[in-house]
Amino acid sequence: MGQTLKVPHTLVLLLGMMVVALLATWVVPQGFFETSVTDSGRQMVVAGTYQLVEQKEFLTPWDLLTAIPKAFAQAQDVIFFVLIVGGVLSIARATGTVDALIGRLLEKHGTKPQRLIFMVVFCFALASSTIGTAGEYIPFVLILVALCKAMKLDAMTAVGMIVAGYGIGYGVSAFNPFTVLIAQQIADIPVYSGIELRLAIFVPFVLIGFHHVWSYAKKVSNDPSQSMMIGVPCPLEGQAKPNYPKLNKRHQTVLFSFIITLCIAVWGIATKGWYLYELGGLFVAWGVVIAIIGKLSADETAERFIDGVSELVTTAVLIGVARGIALILEDGQILHTLVYSLSSPLSHVAAEISAVGMLVIQTFLNTFIPSGSGQAYVTMPLMVPVGDLVGVPRQVAVLAYQFGDGFSNMIIPTNAVLMGILGMAGVPYTHWFRFCLPLIGKLLLAASVVLVLAVSFGYGLDVQPIIE
Repeated sequence: MGQTLKVPHTLVLLLGMMVVALLATWVVPQGFFETSVTDSGRQMVVAGTYQLVEQKEFLTPWDLLTAIPKAFAQAQDVIFFVLIVGGVLSIARATGTVDALIGRLLEKHGTKPQRLIFMVVFCFALASSTIGTAGEYIPFVLILVALCKAMKLDAMTAVGMIVAGYGIGYGVSAFNPFTVLIAQQIADIPVYSGIELRLAIFVPFVLIGFHHVWSYAKKVSNDPSQSMMIGVPCPLEGQAKPNYPKLNKRHQTVLFSFIITLCIAVWGIATKGWYLYELGGLFVAWGVVIAIIGKLSADETAERFIDGVSELVTTAVLIGVARGIALILEDGQILHTLVYSLSSPLSHVAAEISAVGMLVIQTFLNTFIPSGSGQAYVTMPLMVPVGDLVGVPRQVAVLAYQFGDGFSNMIIPTNAVLMGILGMAGVPYTHWFRFCLPLIGKLLLAASVVLVLAVSFGYGLDVQPIIE
Protein backbone atom coordinates (compact mmCIF):
# COMPACT_ATOMS: atom_id res chain seq x y z
CA MET A 1 0.00 0.00 0.00
CA GLY A 2 1.55 3.30 -1.12
CA GLN A 3 2.17 6.11 1.29
CA THR A 4 0.22 9.33 0.97
CA LEU A 5 2.31 12.10 -0.55
CA LYS A 6 3.14 14.59 2.20
CA VAL A 7 2.82 18.19 1.13
CA PRO A 8 5.83 20.19 2.38
CA HIS A 9 5.44 23.17 4.66
CA THR A 10 5.12 26.54 2.89
CA LEU A 11 8.46 27.62 4.36
CA VAL A 12 10.13 24.55 2.84
CA LEU A 13 8.62 25.39 -0.56
CA LEU A 14 9.86 28.97 -0.42
CA LEU A 15 13.35 27.94 0.62
CA GLY A 16 13.33 25.38 -2.21
CA MET A 17 12.45 28.16 -4.67
CA MET A 18 15.37 30.20 -3.37
CA VAL A 19 17.70 27.27 -4.06
CA VAL A 20 16.29 26.95 -7.61
CA ALA A 21 16.82 30.70 -8.11
CA LEU A 22 20.44 30.33 -6.96
CA LEU A 23 21.05 27.45 -9.40
CA ALA A 24 19.49 29.54 -12.18
CA THR A 25 22.07 32.28 -11.61
CA TRP A 26 24.78 29.70 -12.40
CA VAL A 27 23.40 28.68 -15.80
CA VAL A 28 21.40 31.66 -17.15
CA PRO A 29 23.52 34.30 -18.94
CA GLN A 30 23.94 37.39 -16.79
CA GLY A 31 23.14 40.73 -18.39
CA PHE A 32 21.52 44.09 -17.85
CA PHE A 33 19.75 47.03 -19.46
CA GLU A 34 20.99 50.53 -18.96
CA THR A 35 18.64 52.53 -16.75
CA SER A 36 17.59 56.14 -16.51
CA VAL A 37 16.17 57.96 -13.49
CA THR A 38 12.66 59.37 -13.87
CA ASP A 39 11.42 62.65 -12.40
CA SER A 40 9.96 60.67 -9.50
CA GLY A 41 13.37 59.17 -8.72
CA ARG A 42 12.55 55.68 -9.98
CA GLN A 43 14.94 53.75 -12.23
CA MET A 44 13.53 52.77 -15.63
CA VAL A 45 15.22 50.47 -18.14
CA VAL A 46 16.23 51.85 -21.54
CA ALA A 47 15.02 49.78 -24.50
CA GLY A 48 17.68 48.43 -26.88
CA THR A 49 20.53 48.63 -24.36
CA TYR A 50 20.66 45.01 -23.14
CA GLN A 51 24.17 43.61 -22.92
CA LEU A 52 25.89 40.74 -21.19
CA VAL A 53 28.03 41.47 -18.15
CA GLU A 54 31.77 41.54 -18.66
CA GLN A 55 32.47 39.74 -15.42
CA LYS A 56 30.01 37.12 -14.19
CA GLU A 57 28.80 37.35 -10.60
CA PHE A 58 28.96 33.89 -9.04
CA LEU A 59 26.63 33.52 -6.08
CA THR A 60 27.54 30.88 -3.52
CA PRO A 61 25.43 28.99 -0.97
CA TRP A 62 26.66 31.55 1.55
CA ASP A 63 25.02 34.28 -0.53
CA LEU A 64 21.81 32.25 -0.35
CA LEU A 65 21.98 32.21 3.44
CA THR A 66 22.74 35.91 3.76
CA ALA A 67 19.92 36.71 1.31
CA ILE A 68 17.41 35.56 3.94
CA PRO A 69 18.12 38.29 6.53
CA LYS A 70 18.52 40.82 3.69
CA ALA A 71 15.09 39.81 2.41
CA PHE A 72 13.62 40.27 5.89
CA ALA A 73 15.07 43.78 5.95
CA GLN A 74 13.60 44.61 2.52
CA ALA A 75 10.17 43.23 3.49
CA GLN A 76 10.13 44.90 6.89
CA ASP A 77 7.32 47.31 5.99
CA VAL A 78 4.89 44.48 5.26
CA ILE A 79 6.14 42.33 8.15
CA PHE A 80 5.71 45.04 10.77
CA PHE A 81 2.36 46.13 9.36
CA VAL A 82 1.05 42.57 9.64
CA LEU A 83 2.31 42.25 13.24
CA ILE A 84 0.82 45.62 14.24
CA VAL A 85 -2.54 44.78 12.67
CA GLY A 86 -2.59 41.42 14.45
CA GLY A 87 -1.90 43.08 17.78
CA VAL A 88 -4.49 45.84 17.31
CA LEU A 89 -7.17 43.38 16.18
CA SER A 90 -6.51 41.37 19.31
CA ILE A 91 -7.28 44.53 21.33
CA ALA A 92 -10.45 45.06 19.29
CA ARG A 93 -11.52 41.49 19.97
CA ALA A 94 -11.05 42.04 23.70
CA THR A 95 -13.70 44.78 23.58
CA GLY A 96 -16.21 42.26 22.21
CA THR A 97 -16.74 44.36 19.07
CA VAL A 98 -15.52 41.76 16.58
CA ASP A 99 -17.81 39.05 17.97
CA ALA A 100 -20.75 41.48 18.08
CA LEU A 101 -20.10 42.47 14.45
CA ILE A 102 -19.96 38.84 13.36
CA GLY A 103 -23.20 38.15 15.18
CA ARG A 104 -24.87 41.08 13.41
CA LEU A 105 -23.60 39.95 10.00
CA LEU A 106 -24.85 36.43 10.69
CA GLU A 107 -28.31 37.81 11.43
CA LYS A 108 -28.37 39.61 8.07
CA HIS A 109 -26.48 37.18 5.82
CA GLY A 110 -26.31 33.89 7.72
CA THR A 111 -28.80 32.19 5.41
CA LYS A 112 -27.49 33.88 2.24
CA PRO A 113 -23.70 33.57 2.22
CA GLN A 114 -23.63 34.18 -1.55
CA ARG A 115 -24.73 37.77 -0.94
CA LEU A 116 -21.95 38.31 1.57
CA ILE A 117 -19.34 36.76 -0.75
CA PHE A 118 -20.38 38.99 -3.65
CA MET A 119 -20.33 42.11 -1.47
CA VAL A 120 -16.81 41.39 -0.18
CA VAL A 121 -15.36 40.50 -3.61
CA PHE A 122 -17.01 43.53 -5.25
CA CYS A 123 -16.02 46.06 -2.56
CA PHE A 124 -12.42 44.88 -2.31
CA ALA A 125 -12.10 44.84 -6.11
CA LEU A 126 -13.52 48.36 -6.28
CA ALA A 127 -11.05 49.66 -3.69
CA SER A 128 -8.06 48.02 -5.42
CA SER A 129 -9.22 49.30 -8.79
CA THR A 130 -9.46 52.91 -7.67
CA ILE A 131 -6.86 53.56 -4.96
CA GLY A 132 -4.66 50.47 -5.19
CA THR A 133 -5.36 48.97 -1.78
CA ALA A 134 -3.66 45.63 -1.01
CA GLY A 135 -2.02 45.27 2.40
CA GLU A 136 -4.89 47.30 3.81
CA TYR A 137 -7.07 44.15 3.58
CA ILE A 138 -4.99 42.30 6.18
CA PRO A 139 -7.10 43.63 9.10
CA PHE A 140 -10.16 41.89 7.64
CA VAL A 141 -8.63 38.40 7.42
CA LEU A 142 -9.36 37.04 10.89
CA ILE A 143 -12.77 38.72 10.97
CA LEU A 144 -13.81 36.97 7.75
CA VAL A 145 -12.28 33.66 8.88
CA ALA A 146 -14.36 33.84 12.07
CA LEU A 147 -17.45 34.79 10.09
CA CYS A 148 -17.00 31.91 7.63
CA LYS A 149 -16.42 29.49 10.48
CA ALA A 150 -19.71 30.59 12.05
CA MET A 151 -21.47 30.10 8.68
CA LYS A 152 -20.16 26.51 8.44
CA LEU A 153 -17.67 27.49 5.74
CA ASP A 154 -13.87 27.40 5.94
CA ALA A 155 -10.83 29.70 5.94
CA MET A 156 -10.28 29.03 2.23
CA THR A 157 -13.59 30.77 1.49
CA ALA A 158 -12.54 33.78 3.57
CA VAL A 159 -9.20 34.06 1.76
CA GLY A 160 -10.90 33.51 -1.59
CA MET A 161 -13.19 36.49 -1.02
CA ILE A 162 -10.32 38.80 -0.10
CA VAL A 163 -7.74 37.74 -2.67
CA ALA A 164 -10.18 37.43 -5.57
CA GLY A 165 -11.29 41.01 -4.93
CA TYR A 166 -7.72 42.24 -4.50
CA GLY A 167 -6.32 40.54 -7.62
CA ILE A 168 -9.23 41.27 -9.93
CA GLY A 169 -9.34 44.89 -8.77
CA TYR A 170 -5.69 45.34 -9.71
CA GLY A 171 -6.11 43.41 -12.97
CA VAL A 172 -9.00 45.46 -14.36
CA SER A 173 -8.15 48.67 -12.55
CA ALA A 174 -9.80 51.83 -13.80
CA PHE A 175 -7.13 54.22 -12.48
CA ASN A 176 -4.93 52.53 -9.89
CA PRO A 177 -2.20 55.14 -9.23
CA PHE A 178 0.45 52.46 -8.56
CA THR A 179 -0.01 50.55 -11.82
CA VAL A 180 -2.24 52.01 -14.55
CA LEU A 181 -1.15 55.64 -14.27
CA ILE A 182 2.55 54.75 -14.08
CA ALA A 183 2.31 52.38 -17.06
CA GLN A 184 0.42 54.98 -19.12
CA GLN A 185 3.01 57.63 -18.31
CA ILE A 186 5.84 55.31 -19.41
CA ALA A 187 3.91 54.45 -22.59
CA ASP A 188 3.53 58.17 -23.29
CA ILE A 189 -0.26 58.10 -23.55
CA PRO A 190 -2.68 60.33 -21.60
CA VAL A 191 -3.34 59.20 -18.04
CA TYR A 192 -6.90 57.99 -17.42
CA SER A 193 -7.31 57.41 -21.18
CA GLY A 194 -9.12 54.23 -22.24
CA ILE A 195 -11.06 54.14 -18.98
CA GLU A 196 -14.34 53.26 -20.73
CA LEU A 197 -13.21 49.73 -21.58
CA ARG A 198 -11.72 49.14 -18.15
CA LEU A 199 -14.97 50.20 -16.48
CA ALA A 200 -16.99 48.01 -18.88
CA ILE A 201 -15.05 44.83 -18.04
CA PHE A 202 -14.95 45.42 -14.26
CA VAL A 203 -18.23 43.73 -13.31
CA PRO A 204 -17.83 40.72 -15.70
CA PHE A 205 -14.42 39.93 -14.21
CA VAL A 206 -15.72 40.41 -10.65
CA LEU A 207 -18.49 37.94 -11.46
CA ILE A 208 -15.88 35.38 -12.58
CA GLY A 209 -14.17 35.71 -9.20
CA PHE A 210 -17.43 35.62 -7.26
CA HIS A 211 -18.64 32.51 -9.12
CA HIS A 212 -15.39 30.65 -8.37
CA VAL A 213 -15.47 31.42 -4.64
CA TRP A 214 -19.21 30.84 -4.29
CA SER A 215 -19.08 27.50 -6.15
CA TYR A 216 -16.47 26.27 -3.68
CA ALA A 217 -18.34 27.69 -0.66
CA LYS A 218 -21.59 26.06 -1.76
CA LYS A 219 -19.83 22.71 -2.17
CA VAL A 220 -18.35 22.95 1.34
CA SER A 221 -21.67 24.07 2.81
CA ASN A 222 -23.46 21.07 1.29
CA ASP A 223 -20.72 18.60 2.18
CA PRO A 224 -18.05 19.70 4.70
CA SER A 225 -15.86 16.74 3.65
CA GLN A 226 -15.25 18.62 0.35
CA SER A 227 -13.31 21.33 2.17
CA MET A 228 -9.67 21.73 1.16
CA MET A 229 -8.90 22.66 4.77
CA ILE A 230 -9.63 19.26 6.35
CA GLY A 231 -6.79 18.39 8.67
CA VAL A 232 -5.43 21.94 8.65
CA PRO A 233 -5.80 23.69 12.03
CA CYS A 234 -7.84 26.88 11.95
CA PRO A 235 -6.10 29.92 13.53
CA LEU A 236 -9.20 30.34 15.69
CA GLU A 237 -9.16 26.67 16.80
CA GLY A 238 -9.43 26.14 20.53
CA GLN A 239 -11.01 29.50 21.19
CA ALA A 240 -14.25 29.34 23.10
CA LYS A 241 -17.24 29.63 20.81
CA PRO A 242 -18.47 33.19 21.19
CA ASN A 243 -22.06 33.83 22.08
CA TYR A 244 -22.14 36.84 19.72
CA PRO A 245 -23.19 39.65 22.03
CA LYS A 246 -25.61 42.27 20.82
CA LEU A 247 -24.04 45.21 19.02
CA ASN A 248 -24.28 47.86 21.74
CA LYS A 249 -23.33 51.54 21.65
CA ARG A 250 -19.79 50.89 22.80
CA HIS A 251 -19.30 48.38 20.00
CA GLN A 252 -20.81 50.83 17.53
CA THR A 253 -18.39 53.52 18.72
CA VAL A 254 -15.43 51.17 18.14
CA LEU A 255 -16.74 50.35 14.65
CA PHE A 256 -17.24 54.04 13.91
CA SER A 257 -13.65 54.71 14.96
CA PHE A 258 -12.55 51.92 12.59
CA ILE A 259 -14.44 53.55 9.70
CA ILE A 260 -12.83 56.90 10.56
CA THR A 261 -9.43 55.17 10.58
CA LEU A 262 -10.06 53.69 7.13
CA CYS A 263 -11.19 57.08 5.80
CA ILE A 264 -8.01 58.69 7.11
CA ALA A 265 -6.01 55.87 5.49
CA VAL A 266 -7.71 56.44 2.13
CA TRP A 267 -7.09 60.19 2.42
CA GLY A 268 -3.44 59.62 3.30
CA ILE A 269 -2.90 57.19 0.42
CA ALA A 270 -4.63 59.43 -2.11
CA THR A 271 -3.22 62.82 -1.10
CA LYS A 272 -0.07 62.24 0.96
CA GLY A 273 1.40 59.13 -0.65
CA TRP A 274 1.08 57.11 2.55
CA TYR A 275 1.99 53.45 2.59
CA LEU A 276 2.59 50.78 5.19
CA TYR A 277 4.72 52.74 7.68
CA GLU A 278 2.13 55.51 7.94
CA LEU A 279 -0.74 53.02 7.94
CA GLY A 280 0.97 51.03 10.69
CA GLY A 281 1.22 54.18 12.80
CA LEU A 282 -2.43 54.91 12.11
CA PHE A 283 -3.47 51.46 13.35
CA VAL A 284 -1.37 51.88 16.50
CA ALA A 285 -3.33 55.07 17.17
CA TRP A 286 -6.59 53.22 16.56
CA GLY A 287 -5.49 50.55 19.03
CA VAL A 288 -5.04 53.20 21.73
CA VAL A 289 -8.44 54.71 20.90
CA ILE A 290 -10.33 51.41 21.13
CA ALA A 291 -8.56 50.48 24.36
CA ILE A 292 -9.91 53.71 25.85
CA ILE A 293 -13.39 53.20 24.41
CA GLY A 294 -13.41 49.56 25.57
CA LYS A 295 -12.19 50.57 29.04
CA LEU A 296 -9.25 48.16 28.92
CA SER A 297 -6.45 48.66 31.43
CA ALA A 298 -2.94 49.47 30.17
CA ASP A 299 -1.69 46.02 31.21
CA GLU A 300 -4.58 44.19 29.55
CA THR A 301 -4.13 46.21 26.37
CA ALA A 302 -0.40 45.38 26.29
CA GLU A 303 -1.05 41.67 26.91
CA ARG A 304 -3.69 41.52 24.18
CA PHE A 305 -1.41 43.31 21.73
CA ILE A 306 1.49 40.92 22.41
CA ASP A 307 -0.84 37.92 22.08
CA GLY A 308 -1.99 39.15 18.67
CA VAL A 309 1.57 39.78 17.51
CA SER A 310 2.84 36.39 18.69
CA GLU A 311 0.14 34.58 16.71
CA LEU A 312 1.54 36.05 13.48
CA VAL A 313 5.25 35.30 13.85
CA THR A 314 4.98 32.41 11.36
CA THR A 315 3.31 34.73 8.88
CA ALA A 316 6.12 37.29 9.27
CA VAL A 317 8.74 34.62 8.57
CA LEU A 318 6.97 33.51 5.37
CA ILE A 319 6.73 37.10 4.12
CA GLY A 320 10.46 37.65 4.66
CA VAL A 321 11.58 34.46 2.96
CA ALA A 322 9.24 35.07 0.00
CA ARG A 323 11.11 38.31 -0.76
CA GLY A 324 14.39 36.36 -0.88
CA ILE A 325 13.54 34.65 -4.18
CA ALA A 326 13.49 37.89 -6.18
CA LEU A 327 16.53 39.13 -4.25
CA ILE A 328 18.63 36.16 -5.42
CA LEU A 329 17.67 36.80 -9.06
CA GLU A 330 18.54 40.49 -8.73
CA ASP A 331 21.91 39.84 -7.08
CA GLY A 332 22.64 37.12 -9.64
CA GLN A 333 22.02 39.63 -12.49
CA ILE A 334 19.64 37.41 -14.44
CA LEU A 335 16.40 39.35 -13.95
CA HIS A 336 16.99 41.58 -16.99
CA THR A 337 18.10 38.55 -18.99
CA LEU A 338 14.74 36.90 -18.33
CA VAL A 339 12.89 40.06 -19.40
CA TYR A 340 14.98 40.41 -22.57
CA SER A 341 14.69 36.73 -23.55
CA LEU A 342 10.93 36.68 -23.09
CA SER A 343 10.15 39.98 -24.86
CA SER A 344 12.33 39.50 -27.96
CA PRO A 345 10.17 36.84 -29.74
CA LEU A 346 7.10 39.11 -29.62
CA SER A 347 8.45 41.23 -32.48
CA HIS A 348 8.10 38.28 -34.90
CA VAL A 349 4.39 37.44 -34.49
CA ALA A 350 1.03 39.01 -35.39
CA ALA A 351 -0.35 41.84 -33.27
CA GLU A 352 -3.11 39.76 -31.63
CA ILE A 353 -0.67 36.98 -30.70
CA SER A 354 1.86 39.55 -29.49
CA ALA A 355 -0.75 41.13 -27.19
CA VAL A 356 -1.57 37.76 -25.61
CA GLY A 357 2.18 37.06 -25.42
CA MET A 358 2.62 40.28 -23.46
CA LEU A 359 -0.01 39.02 -21.00
CA VAL A 360 1.82 35.70 -20.57
CA ILE A 361 5.17 37.43 -20.08
CA GLN A 362 3.84 39.96 -17.56
CA THR A 363 2.18 37.11 -15.65
CA PHE A 364 5.42 35.14 -15.53
CA LEU A 365 7.64 38.09 -14.65
CA ASN A 366 5.44 39.14 -11.74
CA THR A 367 6.86 36.15 -9.87
CA PHE A 368 10.27 37.82 -9.94
CA ILE A 369 9.15 41.48 -9.80
CA PRO A 370 6.18 41.37 -7.39
CA SER A 371 6.01 45.17 -7.13
CA GLY A 372 3.40 46.50 -9.58
CA SER A 373 5.14 49.83 -10.14
CA GLY A 374 8.56 48.13 -10.26
CA GLN A 375 7.32 45.76 -12.96
CA ALA A 376 6.00 48.72 -14.99
CA TYR A 377 9.40 50.45 -14.92
CA VAL A 378 11.20 47.27 -16.02
CA THR A 379 8.81 45.88 -18.65
CA MET A 380 6.83 48.74 -20.20
CA PRO A 381 9.85 50.47 -21.82
CA LEU A 382 10.43 47.17 -23.67
CA MET A 383 6.82 46.29 -24.49
CA VAL A 384 6.02 49.72 -25.97
CA PRO A 385 8.57 49.58 -28.85
CA VAL A 386 7.71 45.92 -29.52
CA GLY A 387 4.03 46.88 -29.74
CA ASP A 388 4.82 49.79 -32.06
CA LEU A 389 6.72 47.41 -34.31
CA VAL A 390 3.97 44.78 -34.68
CA GLY A 391 0.89 46.99 -34.41
CA VAL A 392 -0.18 46.55 -30.78
CA PRO A 393 -1.53 49.93 -29.57
CA ARG A 394 0.21 51.21 -26.46
CA GLN A 395 -3.11 51.24 -24.61
CA VAL A 396 -3.38 47.48 -25.24
CA ALA A 397 0.19 46.96 -23.99
CA VAL A 398 -0.79 48.75 -20.77
CA LEU A 399 -3.89 46.55 -20.47
CA ALA A 400 -1.79 43.38 -20.93
CA TYR A 401 0.54 44.62 -18.19
CA GLN A 402 -2.44 45.27 -15.87
CA PHE A 403 -3.91 41.82 -16.42
CA GLY A 404 -0.59 40.04 -15.97
CA ASP A 405 0.41 41.93 -12.85
CA GLY A 406 -2.98 41.96 -11.15
CA PHE A 407 -4.23 38.42 -11.66
CA SER A 408 -0.90 36.74 -10.90
CA ASN A 409 -0.74 38.66 -7.59
CA MET A 410 -3.34 36.14 -6.43
CA ILE A 411 -1.05 33.12 -6.69
CA ILE A 412 2.67 34.02 -6.77
CA PRO A 413 4.47 33.05 -3.53
CA THR A 414 6.76 36.09 -3.80
CA ASN A 415 3.79 38.41 -3.14
CA ALA A 416 4.28 39.46 0.49
CA VAL A 417 0.68 40.61 0.89
CA LEU A 418 -0.68 37.26 -0.32
CA MET A 419 1.64 35.33 1.99
CA GLY A 420 0.55 37.57 4.87
CA ILE A 421 -3.13 36.90 4.18
CA LEU A 422 -2.57 33.14 3.87
CA GLY A 423 -0.49 33.06 7.03
CA MET A 424 -3.08 34.94 9.09
CA ALA A 425 -5.86 32.65 7.85
CA GLY A 426 -3.80 29.49 8.41
CA VAL A 427 -4.14 28.41 4.76
CA PRO A 428 -1.08 26.49 3.44
CA TYR A 429 0.23 27.86 0.15
CA THR A 430 -0.06 24.47 -1.58
CA HIS A 431 -3.77 24.28 -0.71
CA TRP A 432 -4.31 27.83 -1.89
CA PHE A 433 -2.49 27.08 -5.17
CA ARG A 434 -4.93 24.23 -5.92
CA PHE A 435 -7.88 26.49 -5.14
CA CYS A 436 -6.65 29.52 -7.07
CA LEU A 437 -5.09 27.97 -10.19
CA PRO A 438 -8.44 27.27 -11.93
CA LEU A 439 -9.54 30.84 -11.19
CA ILE A 440 -6.32 32.21 -12.68
CA GLY A 441 -6.96 30.08 -15.77
CA LYS A 442 -10.48 31.51 -16.19
CA LEU A 443 -9.28 35.08 -15.73
CA LEU A 444 -6.36 34.73 -18.15
CA LEU A 445 -8.63 33.18 -20.77
CA ALA A 446 -11.10 36.04 -20.45
CA ALA A 447 -8.23 38.55 -20.49
CA SER A 448 -6.83 37.00 -23.69
CA VAL A 449 -10.20 37.39 -25.40
CA VAL A 450 -10.37 41.05 -24.32
CA LEU A 451 -6.84 41.73 -25.63
CA VAL A 452 -7.50 40.10 -29.02
CA LEU A 453 -10.73 42.09 -29.41
CA ALA A 454 -8.99 45.27 -28.24
CA VAL A 455 -6.33 44.90 -30.95
CA SER A 456 -8.95 44.02 -33.58
CA PHE A 457 -11.09 47.07 -32.80
CA GLY A 458 -8.15 49.46 -32.49
CA TYR A 459 -8.50 50.18 -28.77
CA GLY A 460 -6.14 53.04 -27.95
CA LEU A 461 -5.40 54.18 -31.50
CA ASP A 462 -7.00 57.53 -30.69
CA VAL A 463 -4.18 58.31 -28.24
CA GLN A 464 -1.39 56.48 -30.05
CA PRO A 465 1.60 58.82 -30.50
CA ILE A 466 2.65 59.46 -34.11
CA ILE A 467 6.02 57.79 -34.59
CA GLU A 468 8.21 59.66 -37.07
